[in-house]
Amino acid sequence: MAQASRFRGEFYACLSARQDELFELTGAVLCVDGPVVSPVDLTMVPEHRRGHGALYGALNRGGIDIERLRTLLSGLPLPRFEGRRLVLAVDVSPWLRSDAPCSADRLFCHVYGRAKSASQFIPGWPYSFVAVLEPGATSWTGILDVARIGPEDDATAVTAAQIRAVAERLVAAGQWQSGDPDITIVMDAGYEVTRLAWVLRIFPLNWSAGSAATE
Repeated sequence: MAQASRFRGEFYACLSARQDELFELTGAVLCVDGPVVSPVDLTMVPEHRRGHGALYGALNRGGIDIERLRTLLSGLPLPRFEGRRLVLAVDVSPWLRSDAPCSADRLFCHVYGRAKSASQFIPGWPYSFVAVLEPGATSWTGILDVARIGPEDDATAVTAAQIRAVAERLVAAGQWQSGDPDITIVMDAGYEVTRLAWVLRIFPLNWSAGSAATE
């Protein structure tokens, strides 16, 4: 409880504008029963004590110190594998926006499982995530970084910059020290592993491609 309370206080400090409303909005997102269909529905969640005007004011005028939040997440106790090894996963997950033709910078996102066909391309915003994995039968992951991939971005370059920044923050936070096992990076076969390994060769990282590499 003390650790959770401390994290809540440090997270609040990461909010640079409209702090109270953004803090309550975060609590509502975490505690809502089911998917969020409309932002205004969050004002009905008990954790959100303000009106819908405050909600939209925070969404339009609120601010978050992203670098401070990233540093905060990197300093939390992280799950470890055998030998205290850190295992990070990188992947791209889209926010599909097929119903928003006026939204800027949408891309065609490759998705599976939404129709009888094997795959589809649906307009949306792709986001690159870096998460720390934990051993055992669990679906929980700890997100350490996220970056949106734009129409002119090189996905491999974005991934390399993310991994470099996460590794630097983990080292600065004392999560990895000389003599510790290398940090393992897990990804699927769609990444340019050779290029990533060359760009990031100075970091204590090793690589593992997903099962798609052998299919």
